[in-house]
Amino acid sequence: MRIRHLAYISLMALALAGCNDTLESASIDLSTVKNKVEQPLPAHIVADMAKKGMERNSPIMIRIFKEEGVMEILKANQNNRFEVIASYNICAWSGRLGPKVKEGDRQAPEGFYMLTPANLNPNSKYYLAINTGFPNRYDAANGRTGANLMIHGACSSSGCYSMTDQEVLEIYAFARDAFKGGQKAVQLEAFPFRMTAENMVKHRLSPNIEFWRMLKVGYDNFEVTKRPPEVEVCEKKYVFNQQASGPFNPAGKCPVMTTPPALQVALATHDKQYQSDYAVASKKFDGMAWYDPTEAERKAIVAKQRKGHDIAYAPTGTALAAGKMMKVADLESMMANQSGQQLARGGTVANPTTASVRMATATPGLAGQQGTQPAGIAVAANVPANVPIPMANPMVNPLAYAAPPVETAQTEPAKKPPFWKFWAKSE
Repeated sequence: MRIRHLAYISLMALALAGCNDTLESASIDLSTVKNKVEQPLPAHIVADMAKKGMERNSPIMIRIFKEEGVMEILKANQNNRFEVIASYNICAWSGRLGPKVKEGDRQAPEGFYMLTPANLNPNSKYYLAINTGFPNRYDAANGRTGANLMIHGACSSSGCYSMTDQEVLEIYAFARDAFKGGQKAVQLEAFPFRMTAENMVKHRLSPNIEFWRMLKVGYDNFEVTKRPPEVEVCEKKYVFNQQASGPFNPAGKCPVMTTPPALQVALATHDKQYQSDYAVASKKFDGMAWYDPTEAERKAIVAKQRKGHDIAYAPTGTALAAGKMMKVADLESMMANQSGQQLARGGTVANPTTASVRMATATPGLAGQQGTQPAGIAVAANVPANVPIPMANPMVNPLAYAAPPVETAQTEPAKKPPFWKFWAKSE
């Protein structure tokens, strides 16, 4: 009876420790690692890959969900569909939800990034690191600044996605093996949260909502195809899975673009369900919206985790655990107070005013995305007007996401084969 009681107490302690206590869930004893760059994946992951019909060196992609504090590794199976093979709690990410805008803002990037072997850093002072590739072409076209934003170990972040050393060891191994298998570039998709209808309703008052609606188009393209979308940039906006009449210029006018018919139909079906879910969520959260917590508030909920670690170890906790639903009026008042305090300290802030709240609530769901899309999109006559606009596959052109040198900013690479032909070889 005493043993059972002690076991119960131990389980409760683990539960109370929080979902971000990643160190204890690590599967590798670092003291046994002789060559971290060539350390093989754990046997249980290799076995799981075999069960799911995945080759050890098949392509991967990475997805990040800030609010949930999760990083997923997805791997191609025998049908060239990507599914989750490993999921990690992000130990630390700085700032709040929203994209990185300028050097020093402590924001971790959001968007679509291409990682090549050159992005791997085996000599990082943070154990191992993978450069996210910020700024990409979208960031550069929009004047966003910053450098050396990484996925790395050490659990300490100033604009990076920081994991424990054990976790980054595995993530690095996934990328290394995929590159050895011939993958030219790994797509990194960094989202503020899982872009469900309920989450989009909860965050509808955020000043970042239009940017997130644009990201959601790429998110939806993956959801219906289970393949990394092909990504391009024109008119300073992302576009996905588009057949184009000419080259893409990040800051210039978009060429005439069309979405492959089969993809249009799949996206239309997906959107129909999304619109239904959005209506349900709107009723559920009528008069309420989500308060996005500060980094300090996230750190406070996991403060005990720092005990016994190096002073640099700084887990931040999840925004889900530290945030909350609030009445819209109370949220506006709180955000106004925070903005006033930040301005008093000499900072600048984007704050949802009453006007921005009205604008955000007037454009729900995917139907509201049309105002954020580049011009020049052609859609088949029998497809609903609110079909999302897709983008390109990173594995076809690893440079599609890299920010070009200033002197070649207006130069486009040679035409590449469309993503559906790339995939057709294995179908």
